[in-house]
Amino acid sequence: MKTLKITTLVIGLLAGFTACNSETQKPESEAKTARPVKTILLEKSKVQRTTQYTSTLIPFEEVNTAPAQPGRIEKIYVEAGDHVKKDQVLVEMDRTQLTQAMLQLEDAKVNYTRMETLLKQNSISQQQYDQAKMAADLASSNVNFLKENTTLLAPFSGIITAKYYEDGEVYSGAPNTESGKAAIINLQQISKLKAVVHISENYFPEIKKGMDASFTTDIYPDKVYKGRVYRVYPIINEATRTFKTEIEIDNPKEELRPGMFTRVEIQLEEIESLVVPAIAIVKQEGTNNRFIYVYDNGKAKQIEVEIGKRINDKVEVISPEISEGMLLIVAGQARLMAGDSVTLVE
Repeated sequence: MKTLKITTLVIGLLAGFTACNSETQKPESEAKTARPVKTILLEKSKVQRTTQYTSTLIPFEEVNTAPAQPGRIEKIYVEAGDHVKKDQVLVEMDRTQLTQAMLQLEDAKVNYTRMETLLKQNSISQQQYDQAKMAADLASSNVNFLKENTTLLAPFSGIITAKYYEDGEVYSGAPNTESGKAAIINLQQISKLKAVVHISENYFPEIKKGMDASFTTDIYPDKVYKGRVYRVYPIINEATRTFKTEIEIDNPKEELRPGMFTRVEIQLEEIESLVVPAIAIVKQEGTNNRFIYVYDNGKAKQIEVEIGKRINDKVEVISPEISEGMLLIVAGQARLMAGDSVTLVE
């Protein structure tokens, strides 16, 4: 009877040990189970490379309208906010000097004609004739100068943005604008605008006149405006290692205005690059490091990548460790760790 009790106890202890050992080994067995994943083939796609900058919009053309010399203002025909056409009369200055100059021109012409006749008759010297001709030419030049500075015309179509004088006031020629220049009115062309950006010297060989660009603003967040590279300056700033570039933007509805903040994206040449679904990229918690997983002989190989251009739901990835033909894991990668056993599923 005693022997039976001992035997029963031993059997019980063995059974308990076996059960405990089974429970201990179960997680390890589960850890060795291959995780199911789905993959796609890594392939190259054409990617439009871009470079982005911020800038403030400026008028495509701007002029501070003023005569070349001081004088009384006869009439200003425009107000701030008026749209004007090229060659439209903007300002009329006092014509007293012009009238006097025109009378002097008539006298000079009469004298020149008389001298020309006398020269043909050998009644005067060549020097006298030349002096009369010079006087007529100078008088004509003075009249043309005064005409240009008496009737001020719009050099291009645009909008009047400022008016600094009123009718009858005397234009003094003293600086009176924000730019430190003298003006009666300010005219700007805003049907087209410009943005000036300073681009890293690394891009100097690539940026060319006529390249496409796009603009976005915080004021109209849902709109994208088209533009193009207008002028590339030929020198590199040795202090900033950048070169200045002007980009024009079409603005036919005049929604955009000078002074607005804008983001500019210049489109560079197309290249072939590896592009993957955004869901395939895993971000390491607490860092900016990003990884993808590829299938490698039944294991999940972790590869750190840099993020490039975003194209809808896909992202360009850059790493020397990735190449075409690899099997990219696109489902089941969220809980993977480097070296985990994986199995492919449809």
